[in-house]
Amino acid sequence: MSTSSSKKVIFAALAGNALIAITKFTAATITGSSAMLSEGIHSLVDTGNQVLLLHGIKQSQKPASEQFSFGHGKEIYFWAFAVAILIFAVGAGVSIYEGIHHILDPQPMKDAVINYLVLGLAIVFEGAAWFFALNEFRKTKGEMGYLEAVHRGKDPTMFVVLFEDSAAMLGLLFAFAGVALAQATGNPVYDGIASVLIGCVLGGTAIWLAVETKSLLIGESANRQVVEGIRRILNTEQSIQRINEILTMHMGPDFILANISVDFRDDIPAGEIEKTTAGLDQKIKSRFSDVRRIFIEAESQLNRRA
Repeated sequence: MSTSSSKKVIFAALAGNALIAITKFTAATITGSSAMLSEGIHSLVDTGNQVLLLHGIKQSQKPASEQFSFGHGKEIYFWAFAVAILIFAVGAGVSIYEGIHHILDPQPMKDAVINYLVLGLAIVFEGAAWFFALNEFRKTKGEMGYLEAVHRGKDPTMFVVLFEDSAAMLGLLFAFAGVALAQATGNPVYDGIASVLIGCVLGGTAIWLAVETKSLLIGESANRQVVEGIRRILNTEQSIQRINEILTMHMGPDFILANISVDFRDDIPAGEIEKTTAGLDQKIKSRFSDVRRIFIEAESQLNRRA
């Protein structure tokens, strides 16, 4: 997903969540609904998350410096991981706590109609944001399945917002069910149970996000198609006798570092090796635009064994 597309998705989610959070907190204050309060916290956390993701995108675009020779591309991975921690610690923690508190000390709900109205509007707004995020995600995933695209994706903003919006839609359904059951049975415990379930949804979302962003944060290699594409380009070069290894790392969503070790034929003069290396650098970068830096090391197989 391009940076502009990522920003569009995040801005859409930011605007929607901010408005929905205010509405939910107002409804929770009027009705005393635990599930509605949890949903307000959920939307508030999501709003903060979008701010963090926008900050991460901005920081990741800072140019390389003497201290950060390969730029700041990994900043987006750090802030995406921070989003996962925030969802877990604040969103899930507070929602589960509020739900348990409401179960142990149930309070009757006031004017449930307001809750239904707010939840209905929230479903419409969240649904629109979710559909927009899903549509952008479909454009980037190609023929891959959804889970495969998330696992192989190198831009966390591609799936973080989609995960959040999906969790928000599920949370709204739990809140709606909790409010309806509490009103139908006259037992406010159902409202607290809905709050706990919302917290569990947030916790599961946070754990999944943390797992998916962790490998990017510590240094994940490029997708297999990129590595194999580089290998095919190297195999077309007659002066290369053997490809020892191809090491890659994502320094950001659109910045791949490639370190290549090859064994050139012994009868190739040094000048020809320099010319071949420069040609390979150009071919690889023109084929894969995300490969920004390439280091080609001339190393014989005998030396590697030694």
